[in-house]
Amino acid sequence: MSTVSRRPSDALIVVSVVTLLSTASAAAQEPSPPAEATPPAAEAGTPGEAPPAELSPEELEEIQKALGSDTQEAQQNAPSGTASAPQSTPGGNTLAVPGLNTSGTNFLDLSLVLDVAAAAFTAKEPLQTGGHDPTRNGFNLQQLELSIGSVVDPYFRFDANIVFAQFGVEIEEAYGTTLALPANLQVRAGQFLTRFGRLNATHPHAWDFVDQPFAVGRVFGGEGNRGLGTEVSWLTPLPWYVELIGSATDAVGEGTARSFLGASDERVLSPLDLQLTGVVKQFFPLSDNLSLLWGLSAATGPNPTGHRNRTDVYGTDVYLRYRPITEASTTLVTFQAEGFYRRRQVPGDVLTDFNAYAQAAWRFSQRWATAVRYELGTPAKGEGGATVVDPLDPDWTEDRQRVSANVTFWPTEFSRLRLQGATDRVGWQQSPEYSVFLALELVTGAHGAHAF
Repeated sequence: MSTVSRRPSDALIVVSVVTLLSTASAAAQEPSPPAEATPPAAEAGTPGEAPPAELSPEELEEIQKALGSDTQEAQQNAPSGTASAPQSTPGGNTLAVPGLNTSGTNFLDLSLVLDVAAAAFTAKEPLQTGGHDPTRNGFNLQQLELSIGSVVDPYFRFDANIVFAQFGVEIEEAYGTTLALPANLQVRAGQFLTRFGRLNATHPHAWDFVDQPFAVGRVFGGEGNRGLGTEVSWLTPLPWYVELIGSATDAVGEGTARSFLGASDERVLSPLDLQLTGVVKQFFPLSDNLSLLWGLSAATGPNPTGHRNRTDVYGTDVYLRYRPITEASTTLVTFQAEGFYRRRQVPGDVLTDFNAYAQAAWRFSQRWATAVRYELGTPAKGEGGATVVDPLDPDWTEDRQRVSANVTFWPTEFSRLRLQGATDRVGWQQSPEYSVFLALELVTGAHGAHAF
């Protein structure tokens, strides 16, 4: 059996062996040409040079051992401070630099989510409040969402959601999250959806319905409550799951801070000009198959109706989930409800209103599910309890109730079809409104599971 000397004077032999290995590897990866197309030996290499001999597996093993020993000796004998070339890992897609505990590579999770819908309304001007809702007869592009996520280093993670519409591009979220704070603390900074309630912090592809409940749009805006700022969350050491969350964000944005400064051009002059949000989340495993999530939320911030006039929003949410895990079953039953009580100071009065929705969803097979939702919104009332004209919604002088129902089909986990119908009983209109949606969703790329 042939062996290879590892003396420094044999460098030429090592180079020749590497060349032979490269040639053998390339030959193994490329398809062999037909027999009649094989060039003569004299044309395959340098004139007068014999073709390379085939190496046995034993010889290849000895050569690899020799190359590994040469590399190790070179690193040991290298002068201090000399940088070594990065070494490839066996997987071939990361680089490990000697002396550093990092791969040198950030892996991005990228995904695209397309939501389109065909819609039919009986009303000429549908009263949809969501920024991604179908709003006209015919075809609607609800959104094309690009989701980006990556662990930056041992201390931070980066996430972003960029939404493409027919007439522009919007940075919906872009924030960093800490990964290594002590005492069960975590901090987010950037632009993000606040964690008020349950639905506000989610995106349309995580919803059980095509459109957003009008309670969220009426109180916070069509895009859901979000802003530039920072958030601190703390997982308490109590015997049951309790998470405390506090955030401070900009109170400006017609579609994101409607009850606060909204579309005004007010500037931040003090901490009182920010929206402050506080949330308590509690989780209770009622049994192996049944669990409950209950939350309390509050938000306060300035509104543009007068000097130091403020808006306060209080909410509660509940999420009940039944999924048998003690037996083989695809059944999933959920119940979700949220209520929003809003109090706004205006010149000479204080306006209050209440908005809520409740929904139930039943996934009765791997590919099929159905859901029903009820929504309620009351008119604004003054301090005396009488109905008054709301500057934000001057037409909203009576109760509004909407009932929606749908059926959903998943061809695979990457696509979804949903047929939805609704009747909207608008108290200040003479007749109810009706709507029908047929929505298609397509997902491609890496997209993580949504929070429970």
